[in-house]
Amino acid sequence: MNKPTIDEILTPKPAARPRIYAYAIADDAHQGLLKVGQTTRSVALRVSEQLKTAAIKNYSIVLDEPAERDDGSIFSDFEVRAALAGKGLDNSELEWVRCTADDVKTVLTELRTGQRFTGTHHETFGMRAEQADAVGKTLAYYRSIWAETPQAAPRFLWNAKMRFGKTFTSYQLAKQLQAKRVLVLTFKPAVEDAWQTDLESHVDFDGWQYLSRNSGADPTQIDKRKPVVYFGSFQDLLGRDATGNIKPRNEWLHTVNWDLVVFDEYHFGAWRDTAKELFEGEDDAVAKKEAKLEYGGDLDGVNEDLTVLAERETEFLPITTRAYLYLSGTPFKALATGEFIEEQIFNWTYTDEQRAKTAFAAEHPGLRNPYGALPQMRLLTYQMPDELLAVASGGEFDEFDLNAFFEAEMGGDSSGASAEFKHKSDVQKWLDIIRGGYTAHAAELLKVGSRPPFPYSDVRLLPYLQHSLWFMPSVASCHAMANLLGEKQNTFWHVYQFIVAAGTSAGIGLDALPPVRRAIGSGFETQTITLSCGKLTTGVTVAQWSSILMLRNLKSPETYFQAAFRVQSPWSIKNPNGDNPNEEEILKPACFVFDFAPTRALRQLCEYGIGLSPNEANPENAVKDLVAFLPVLAYDGANMTQIDAGGILDIAMAGTSATLLARKWESALLVNVDNATLQRILDSPEAMAAIQRIEGWRSLGDNVIETIINRSEKVKDLKKKARDNELSAKEKTQLSDAEREYKSKRKLIQEKLIKFATRIPAFMYLTDFRENTLQDVITKLESDLFLTVTGLTVNDFKLLVGLKVFNTEHMNQAVFAFRRYEDASLRYTGIESHQGLTHYGLYDTVIAREAEPLS
Repeated sequence: MNKPTIDEILTPKPAARPRIYAYAIADDAHQGLLKVGQTTRSVALRVSEQLKTAAIKNYSIVLDEPAERDDGSIFSDFEVRAALAGKGLDNSELEWVRCTADDVKTVLTELRTGQRFTGTHHETFGMRAEQADAVGKTLAYYRSIWAETPQAAPRFLWNAKMRFGKTFTSYQLAKQLQAKRVLVLTFKPAVEDAWQTDLESHVDFDGWQYLSRNSGADPTQIDKRKPVVYFGSFQDLLGRDATGNIKPRNEWLHTVNWDLVVFDEYHFGAWRDTAKELFEGEDDAVAKKEAKLEYGGDLDGVNEDLTVLAERETEFLPITTRAYLYLSGTPFKALATGEFIEEQIFNWTYTDEQRAKTAFAAEHPGLRNPYGALPQMRLLTYQMPDELLAVASGGEFDEFDLNAFFEAEMGGDSSGASAEFKHKSDVQKWLDIIRGGYTAHAAELLKVGSRPPFPYSDVRLLPYLQHSLWFMPSVASCHAMANLLGEKQNTFWHVYQFIVAAGTSAGIGLDALPPVRRAIGSGFETQTITLSCGKLTTGVTVAQWSSILMLRNLKSPETYFQAAFRVQSPWSIKNPNGDNPNEEEILKPACFVFDFAPTRALRQLCEYGIGLSPNEANPENAVKDLVAFLPVLAYDGANMTQIDAGGILDIAMAGTSATLLARKWESALLVNVDNATLQRILDSPEAMAAIQRIEGWRSLGDNVIETIINRSEKVKDLKKKARDNELSAKEKTQLSDAEREYKSKRKLIQEKLIKFATRIPAFMYLTDFRENTLQDVITKLESDLFLTVTGLTVNDFKLLVGLKVFNTEHMNQAVFAFRRYEDASLRYTGIESHQGLTHYGLYDTVIAREAEPLS
């Protein structure tokens, strides 16, 4: 794939607007009929083109209106004619309807106000290739498990980003399984609409029945001969009434033998950390409500049950099923910790999607590209001038601190009317810089002789900033920004409408969305900036958002890209002129992420790319794969240049300290201390002997592993009893004591193993071998040195690695970071660490220093 130029990355944004028209012909044959169609061009020109070949001149255009709903979505002439037919108006001749202009206007009003048609089963599209692959791979895995153990309930994960079509494809899997009873459980109840709409709109599911707590249907009255889908929240099914019993309304669910149970938006424990980070800018009370709504506030114990105590779903969710399907767009923890093995996972990432988009265009020119409307993301990072960096730089890594720079106070008015930035003058300079209006900065650029594409100054970028999302650090900063943008001196910004989607007044969850929809409208004539510190950054679609400004610190790549992908929603018009079903007008071919803390942004990009490819031996290849379809432009204070994977890693590492690298060796992800791993150690006398040679292990006391397993088993039993019946006061005390004891001891074991892992960097410093894997250096070349530094023999270490006590995938990443940082640091001082070095040895693999891994 050829490297795109900067002009190609800054793609011009097309301009198009769909319209519904109706015209009449004054003759006997068309008496009482109207032709109802659509176009993105001039209606008069379009109608003239249609009729001139027949030399018809006695026509009149009776209606010419935008084809847009109040929420900004677009409807087609097909929907208009279907709605007219639904009112009993005759549509027996193609696009001609026996109706009046008032009839058409009435239907347009209904469509604009959000009235939807469900249960019509009018969609006929088939599965895309990757959707069929997902279904085929899942079915093959299920059948292989059933062939060995007919009563087993196999588990399969779809690691699929948004727009994959998880709901539609899940239903296709259920259909091929010939499932009659499908239970869909989610940690995010807000996704219900997609599950209902997909089932009730496609011909493949005609006759299927949809139920949920909100549907109002009586589950005891359904037609048992037809397939049924029940949608519910995980927290509702786990919830109990005051006496500890299953809620009466849910009792029937536990008596059904389900054919398929689907866990939607299931991130394997990541929801707690993500929710905390996502909403930490909100007020405490609002943050708790948002987090509970987003991820379920009653699920704290589920993560531990699944990943630490090694329970299965049936142990805490009393249902029976033939199979489980897990759906997640960011299953980083599941991928990294081996929760699922490779044959249990189907992957469809952003990179897969964009590669398919490119391949389809090349292989099928002229056909409508099913991926064509999915915009390519571009990341633009900007190094701020020294005078602004000085305002908010420092901390351990001396990086630009966005939270500190945009720090604000609400003032005495809770409405935010008096909110103000702590560094207001500097934020004003930043606003001037991003629109190219800061005089001092402009003078510096004149000396350099180039003008980089700043967001609100470059004519190629401005169309993509017509509707943008600004991700701020706090509620106060959102209000302060709205206030500052509205001040008299900021006339440039007054053409935009500012929507503060933060704080109590904005509403909880999806309640914050309608004001944004109203402000944007169709999106063609309005200009908006939505200010948020967490709301609307997951699970919502605003097609007109084409860019996001990252103006707050985010620690996890999951949170960063979950927010960034908000602007990757497609915005297009299918069959824009009503005469070619293979034609699609793409209104948003690209979307942009703007970040003003470059090192941190590129570190997030690296971690995201590596996290999505845990089995890739060379981390640089994982990043290279991602940036092939997510180009990165970086402004270094003088020039804007495109940087490749190696450059991204170098910048990320250059902004890293030895302390941060050491943290990679202090990560809990390096070691596994779940019950299953501890049991494997306990079952091996050699492993027990080896682990007792780790420094400080004996201070944990005798039989520490047995104690943890026994106490956790007791906890599991008591929790199960708690779900079935109310615990006595004595049992509650036992549960609390047992939990406290095994958690503290498990933590101590984890600390000892991590302490051992931190000796490995010291070993790497002392050994001079660079092209051999660390595993070979330890086991074949420097075994005596390894014993001296770590206290373990080679055989001890090999045994513990074989038992999965240590996570080799994360060790590879940690060694890679160490090697790259070591070389970058020495090159900075003019020293070549190892002359002629062509390959890096990681933990258990060798990679080329510059390019591909060894075969």
